[in-house]
Amino acid sequence: MKTNKILCGGIAGAVIFFFLGWLIYGILLSDFMLNNYDQSLSRAEEDMIWWAMILSNLASGLFLALILSWSNTLTIVEGAKKGAIIGFLLALSMDLSYYSMSTMFLSFTPVVVDIVIYTILWTITGAAVVWFMGLVKNKV
Repeated sequence: MKTNKILCGGIAGAVIFFFLGWLIYGILLSDFMLNNYDQSLSRAEEDMIWWAMILSNLASGLFLALILSWSNTLTIVEGAKKGAIIGFLLALSMDLSYYSMSTMFLSFTPVVVDIVIYTILWTITGAAVVWFMGLVKNKV
């Protein structure tokens, strides 16, 4: 795939990661997060460093778009499957690392929940990135 497809797919992925993360973690699971995560590690919303969050989502979107491009992923179903695998492995690695070396999680339950949610987030975004990259014309 061409560079513009990867960039456009990465930007679309970043937007999707941002809004799905806000919806899932910030709204739907906010009570669960309050009760199962060490809150001394979290910034208040008004103290968040937005540029860092935006760059984080952009890096994730570009990472996913690049892998989907390199693996010649052409269908939404393939994008969803590959997104799920990547998301699952990333979450498994990060969450077990945090669980083993920090007090971020108050029990093992939020580790499992986060792995499931992260996998779903990457599944949806993987499908959307492939769809969006398919809309972009083959111009460099």
